[in-house]
Amino acid sequence: MNKRIFSCLIFISTFLSAQQPVQIAFLSDVHFQDLYGSFSDHDFKGIMNPKTEKPTIMRTMDSQLHSTRIFNENYFAFLKALDDIAAKGIKIVAMPGDFSDDGQAYNLRGLHRILEQYHQKYGINFYLTTGNHDPVGPLQNDGGKDDFLGQNGKQIGIYSKENIGKSSDKVITKDIAESGYLEILNELRDFGFYPKKEDLFWSTPFDHNSFENYTYKKGLQSADYSKRMYEVAEGFSVPDLSYVVEPVKDVWVVAIDGNTYIPKNINENPNNASNYKGASIGYNNVLTNKQHLIQWVRKLADEAKKNKKTLIAFTHYPMIDFNDGATNEIKNLLGEKKWQLERVPQEEVAKVFAEAGLQIHFAGHMHSNDTGIRQFGENVLVNVQVPSLAAYLPAYKILTIQSPDRMEVQTEVVNDVPRFDELFPLYEKEYDALEHDTTKILWNKEILKTKSYHDFMLFHLKELVRLRMIPDDWPKEFIQKGSRLNGEDLLLLIQNKDQLKEKRIRSETFKKWSFDDLLLDLYKFQAADELAKRDIPKERLEQYQILVKLYQENDPKENLFIKQVQSVFKILSLLSHGDSADHFEIDLKRKEIIKL
Repeated sequence: MNKRIFSCLIFISTFLSAQQPVQIAFLSDVHFQDLYGSFSDHDFKGIMNPKTEKPTIMRTMDSQLHSTRIFNENYFAFLKALDDIAAKGIKIVAMPGDFSDDGQAYNLRGLHRILEQYHQKYGINFYLTTGNHDPVGPLQNDGGKDDFLGQNGKQIGIYSKENIGKSSDKVITKDIAESGYLEILNELRDFGFYPKKEDLFWSTPFDHNSFENYTYKKGLQSADYSKRMYEVAEGFSVPDLSYVVEPVKDVWVVAIDGNTYIPKNINENPNNASNYKGASIGYNNVLTNKQHLIQWVRKLADEAKKNKKTLIAFTHYPMIDFNDGATNEIKNLLGEKKWQLERVPQEEVAKVFAEAGLQIHFAGHMHSNDTGIRQFGENVLVNVQVPSLAAYLPAYKILTIQSPDRMEVQTEVVNDVPRFDELFPLYEKEYDALEHDTTKILWNKEILKTKSYHDFMLFHLKELVRLRMIPDDWPKEFIQKGSRLNGEDLLLLIQNKDQLKEKRIRSETFKKWSFDDLLLDLYKFQAADELAKRDIPKERLEQYQILVKLYQENDPKENLFIKQVQSVFKILSLLSHGDSADHFEIDLKRKEIIKL
């Protein structure tokens, strides 16, 4: 081949590769627990699975069905999602927090091993930021769980020291302690928390070097733990692992550490690990105790504009209300401390960051699929909620940057997961043991007949609603009254037979579903947004629309129960009619979200 042809081919190849849009996959709330890990100071490797003949360190099904996340099967879903991402040729993966489940050393080691494997095999670069489960607090703290599965299907406890936890049958290992920031930084430094040689730029909120003068050596110096501290309260210095990275030319990925660990008692020793409140409230505490992040984002936005960089941010916590305008209605119906309402960010959060120049933000934390947009004058902010692989609806997001002003977001649902039923024989043992314990409410064994990961997670939601959400969140009298009703009963509460005949509505067709189905569907919409419609019969969705309209048009006067039902249908309507949360385009010039 002569030199001219070769040069021409190189030019064409370079030109085509330069035209390829940048893609970033977002995997949030993985809650990784290493089923096949080991402890460095104890020979316990879990219980033997007769199906695989492998020892397994796992939590009980009972604990999973009372939790907003599963602990075990998400291990397989994580591998499936990574395989999907690799097959799509995506080379950048951002993980917006809760990548572990309480940051225990053995789980961090297992996560490191998997991320490194995918980096080496497929060239995927991972960029992590911390969530409220990694770390649980700024400093390493003793911990453990009572609900690991032991021999003969009974629970055992695994703790980092004696004299904590409830279980008498226990394993003691330091590897179950809750890691602090230092331990997480040391174990996972290769996944965004420290610069890589190939990164074009890397910096922290505490780094005063300019973009133009960046060198890898300077980045390494800025990444040191001791240089990433701020005063969260007077006399209390804690770490902040935020960073910005340019993994490919002209794209700045901003990993914001939204954890705000505020001391419970300002007279305590700052080194007392148990003297810090949790961070689950999110950005509301950033506004009051972490102002340097806002100034840093403003500085980055200005620098990005000046240097023609596209700025994409991700944090664990949402910046925009994720209830599609239903928050006040939920508060009025259930109370301000129910439905995780304390996690809803104030409107001020969106305003402050939009005015700082941030436009695109991905978040996790809520295990929900949602999109929110806010405009303040000429400033616009889009918040994309990334679902969890450990909850219904298991999914991740792919961002495709078509241009600095136009981006596409696709939701990739993880329906089929190889090996998702690998642990079912061990749950059989657990169920058999529970049948002999009269103090426990039995979980529904039908979950072990599910044929796909999607169906398994939908069953998890159903049991979670029955065992936890309904008892914890809803007025007891309302549930007692409602549970006796079906769809037709709810219709006849506000319309008599003659009125329905006049409207040509056949009430008997509403009998197919119950009040319990209605509440479960409400939680489906909360979790999956428009994607919940795939898991609700079409006829029922149409009947919901009729009921929403009729309850809206009719005044229940003084009937408290009917008022409450009216509120349920209003919430249902709002949750099912938010901004597009499946496949959509973000047009920053027109400041709008377009459904695709």
